[in-house]
Amino acid sequence: MVDFLAPFKFKQIRNYSLTGPERERAIREGLAGADWYQTPVDRKLMKELMKRRDGPALRDTALWLGLLIGSGTLLAATWGTWWALPVFIFYSMLYGSASDARWHEMGHGTAFKTPWMNDVVYEIASFMQFRNSVMWRYSHARHHTDTIIVGRDPEIVFMRPPQLILMILGILGLTTLPYAMSAFWRQARGKFTPDEADYVPEAIRPRAIMIARINIAIYVAVVLACVATWSLLPAFLIGLPRVFGVWMLVAYGLPQHAGLDEDVLDHRLNSRTVLMSWPLRFLYMNMNYHVEHHMYPLVPFYNLPALHEAVKHDMPAPNPTLWHAWKEILPALIRQVREPGYFIRKELPPGAGRMAARDVAAE
Repeated sequence: MVDFLAPFKFKQIRNYSLTGPERERAIREGLAGADWYQTPVDRKLMKELMKRRDGPALRDTALWLGLLIGSGTLLAATWGTWWALPVFIFYSMLYGSASDARWHEMGHGTAFKTPWMNDVVYEIASFMQFRNSVMWRYSHARHHTDTIIVGRDPEIVFMRPPQLILMILGILGLTTLPYAMSAFWRQARGKFTPDEADYVPEAIRPRAIMIARINIAIYVAVVLACVATWSLLPAFLIGLPRVFGVWMLVAYGLPQHAGLDEDVLDHRLNSRTVLMSWPLRFLYMNMNYHVEHHMYPLVPFYNLPALHEAVKHDMPAPNPTLWHAWKEILPALIRQVREPGYFIRKELPPGAGRMAARDVAAE
């Protein structure tokens, strides 16, 4: 497969693939599938926090889809005028950024109490994100099992040294389309990369092939609709909004793990909680409480603020704003270009619970 991003990549100081020597090292050192530190929470309270309800997820999904359909209708009505530009910016943000949180939460199966509701929204959001719903379900499961464990986690975004040029290209949406379409085309022909083969069971791959073919068929239909109507409007309603609307996802999603430690079995050291206003938390489905989410991934998104209150005494101080988080992250990423071994060391509060002695020593 052609690597469209190769001209922009720096040589990594470690092998981040899932089939290289770092994989064997992670297994050998007990980092793969290991037990992670969890802040103790009263059992009765945790039972309440883990309860799933259809109501909050229905309300959130109805509001998201309502805004998406309404702004999409307005985009079609204003197409060909300057009014279409601000409408498209809003529509693409809902399409290209907010759908990622819906993909994530529905993939965990925790948003709705009714399983099929999670599955339906998950498939829709996966399509909107240019993601093969089968492949990414297994990829994200591995991400939670081995979070930022080099050689095991397929979703490490900031490798060392960080690829800052790629981050800029990603903000502009320039890498999204060619990479996604190349992956769909490869998977539709039954070809999987060694990394994909590592985390997707062989018995599941026929379904991944089918999903890739369905996605390609829909995008071909969109192109044909553009030709038939002699207009780009169909592509600006389906597909391209993911390219142009990903900027908000970059802004509030990349701080999850950027600049933090690798190969530690404590989510307080490799994940970041950022306090955000209600509009951002709606778009992001409370995933700004990211340490809490990784520590207790079965807690639904609408209960994460309460979980945060229950465990914050044992956590590093959260970043008070998104801007504050990026002021911490950007200098660290720039420094990692020169010093790949550098990372932001999160300070635990006095009296905080500690990891196992082996992991403290490793830290």
